[in-house]
Amino acid sequence: MSPSVRDSNKSESYFPLAGLANDGYSKEHEATATCFCGAVQLAFPTEEPGLLNSFICNCTDCRKITASMFASNFTVQDKYLTHIRGQSNLKQFSQDTTVASGHKMTNYFCQTCGTLMYRVGTQFPGASILRLGTVDDFNLVETKLRPRQEHFVKDRASWLSDVTAEGIERFEAMPPVRDTSKTS
Repeated sequence: MSPSVRDSNKSESYFPLAGLANDGYSKEHEATATCFCGAVQLAFPTEEPGLLNSFICNCTDCRKITASMFASNFTVQDKYLTHIRGQSNLKQFSQDTTVASGHKMTNYFCQTCGTLMYRVGTQFPGASILRLGTVDDFNLVETKLRPRQEHFVKDRASWLSDVTAEGIERFEAMPPVRDTSKTS
């Protein structure tokens, strides 16, 4: 019997049976994210400069697009993001009507299983917002990708206790945007 996430050594990789792919990896500076059916797989950086942020978002847009009460995300610079497989299997949906900033957001879903792999916003040039739930190594979410911020605290469901630890920056709405197009 494999150890649970809580009982395992967080510094070691942990790949539980989750989804249909079994070829994810986690290296010192890079790891994979895969959709539920395994058709789409990405490689992303697990450290700066490619890893920009990790955060929880309670905005109403994230609640609807994830069918959950919040979204758990991490942002990477596009030049460090690699499509290992399935890029042609991604379907796009774009809109700006409900996005808090008013800027267009494009969502990339696996057309086979429907997993939302990432979002790209015109407000965030050169960056993609990936979902923590797609990360293959579950311990990365406990360590290197642990959320550092909570956004749109004002929209958090009142019955949901704080999902973030002490020391996490909290923002009532969208925090100041960092220009990623000029970073190395």
